[in-house]
Formats: sequence, structure tokens, C-alpha cells
Amino acid sequence: MSTDEPRWLTSFEQRAWRAHLSAHKLLSHRLDRELHEFGLSLNDYEILVTLSESPDHRMRMSDLAEVTIQSRSRLSHQISRMEAAGLVTRESCPDDRRGTFSVLTEHGWETIQRVAPRHVAGVREHFIDRLTEEQLHDLDRAYAPIVHHLKALRSPTRG
Repeated sequence: MSTDEPRWLTSFEQRAWRAHLSAHKLLSHRLDRELHEFGLSLNDYEILVTLSESPDHRMRMSDLAEVTIQSRSRLSHQISRMEAAGLVTRESCPDDRRGTFSVLTEHGWETIQRVAPRHVAGVREHFIDRLTEEQLHDLDRAYAPIVHHLKALRSPTRG
């Protein structure tokens, strides 16, 4: 068989792939809609969580872009919208004049504390509680090699 020929998915593989895509899209859409009740998007929430878990509630923009898997340009626009909402602010990096930090504001901290319980309830309702503990373990084991592979492709020098 030539290496140019695709390895077509079997019907079982195709069902599994499509189930993954459907579940991911539907779950992301549902959680995003629930966050809109608070004036946030799923991307906003991810940034707020990331900053809330970072030392001093701050992170270099370049690192935040990498963690949230966004281009620096896209993240910059996202942060501008979040700045306008008073959730974050930008600060210059004292040891690198080109560097910028994204910093969680007090309003951003209060927002994540208010929104997190509802978001976690949504994750539980729409995902966790739909699966048995064994299925969750299986899912964790199934996704681990995929995550490892894809992270290695993103930053091979970081392991």
C-alpha cells in the first residue's frame, strides 16, 4: 500500500470519532451558554481560572497564550475585551520592556468566585454525572496518550 493512500476509518472508528466531536461541541456550547448568563464566554472563564490559579493572579501574556492555546494576537483582543469589562488589566514586565502581564483585577477575582460554583455544577450535570466512575477512569486513560502526543508536537523542546 502506498503511503499516499489514506488509512480510512472503520465504521467503529468513525462512530467513536464522531461521538467525540459531537460530545465536545455540544458540551462546549452548553457550558458557553451557561456562562453567558454571567456575561462571560468559555474563553473568558478559562483565562479567569488560569489567572486565579497563577502566583499573584498574574501571568505573562506569552505564557497565557500558550496555556490557553491561542495566538498572541487573538489573546490580545480577548484581553482587551476583558479589560473593558474590568476583569483583567495589563501591566508592563519590569525585567523585559517588551513583556506584558495580564493581571486579574479585584472585580475579576470576585467574578470567578461567583461564577465558578455554577460552572462546576454545569460540568457535573452535563458531563461528570453522565458517566460512571469506571467510565471516567477509562476516559482519563484514553485521553492521556492523545494529550501527551499533542503537547509534544506543540513544544518538543519542553517535553
